[in-house]
Amino acid sequence: MHEALSFELQAQSGSARAGSVSTPHGRFETPTFMPVGTHGAVKALTPDQVRATGSRVVLGNTYHLALRPGEGLVEKLGGLHGFMRWDGPILTDSGGFQVFSLPSAKISDRGVQFKNEVTGDRIDLTPERSIEIQNALGADIIMAFDECTPYPASRDLASTGVRRTLSWIERCLRAHRRQEDQALFGIVQGSVYPDLRTACAQSLVALDLPGYAIGGVSVGEGHDLLTEITGYTAPLLPESKPRYLMGVGLPEDLVASIGHGIDMFDCVIPTRYARSATVFTARGRIRLTHRRYKRDGYPIDPSCDCETCSSGFSRAYLHHLFAANEVLSAILCSAHNVRFYQRLMERAREAIVSGSYDAFQTDFLGEYRSQENARRG
Repeated sequence: MHEALSFELQAQSGSARAGSVSTPHGRFETPTFMPVGTHGAVKALTPDQVRATGSRVVLGNTYHLALRPGEGLVEKLGGLHGFMRWDGPILTDSGGFQVFSLPSAKISDRGVQFKNEVTGDRIDLTPERSIEIQNALGADIIMAFDECTPYPASRDLASTGVRRTLSWIERCLRAHRRQEDQALFGIVQGSVYPDLRTACAQSLVALDLPGYAIGGVSVGEGHDLLTEITGYTAPLLPESKPRYLMGVGLPEDLVASIGHGIDMFDCVIPTRYARSATVFTARGRIRLTHRRYKRDGYPIDPSCDCETCSSGFSRAYLHHLFAANEVLSAILCSAHNVRFYQRLMERAREAIVSGSYDAFQTDFLGEYRSQENARRG
């Protein structure tokens, strides 16, 4: 067992898993959804509001925090936990996904060179530098620096990504200075090629890491391909370690991926959609700026127990807030959307524990998708 993190598998229903992850800053149950706090803050929500949604672990971004305010200042002011006033578990990504998406990025076996979007300076981000930043930030779970292969990708490009990812995890392990209180997860790459995914997973598993992630599945593949890759890759990872699907996603993606044995998720969708007036309900998404909600006295979702719905804020009021460009619109809708995701995780866990996950998945997707399709029609 790794001192920085332990995982207990508590129940299974088919391939779906319910478990518990313990870290130096507390425990969280799985399956879990991690709200994204890119700059050290979940957009439009205070830490207390994030906690009130049922969220127990949040994510920060290595790349953005290193650019501004800099990991040195964060470390000096109590690490990321103290800096953002969040006393629960935190995960930081390696910065790889953000860097590789930059048009100025130059990738080599050494690492990535790119232009600082704040100062314009040239910056080298290597596996060693990524780990140095994450050690200073002090998150409970840190991610290895990997090459995030775009989609679509040729076999040669995907193969190069796997080779670099495996080379870089070795360098990350050598650079990691806080193994006693920070768990380093490896990331399986390989694009849509099963043999490359297999080779990458087997090499990472041989390193006996505290946990494993599946990367490169939120770069435009679509639901069917995403679930196909996840369904193939998840069983390659140890049952005794947490499995994390990076950057996913929509409710239907989460429900399908839990069915394949995934434990952890993160995505900007709940808060990003909230800021553009799109909110989630058990019967699909609705867009509150639509004229049909101008005089609608119902809450976003009458079955929801979030602060927004339970306090009686109506769709008409939220429609008005967006029309008036009031900041409160983003706050109330973000609180609802993040709570919707956490309720989804809670319901999934209950179904796993009761041994009825397949039925839950079928029922949820049936209602959610039928209403989505009806609206689009």
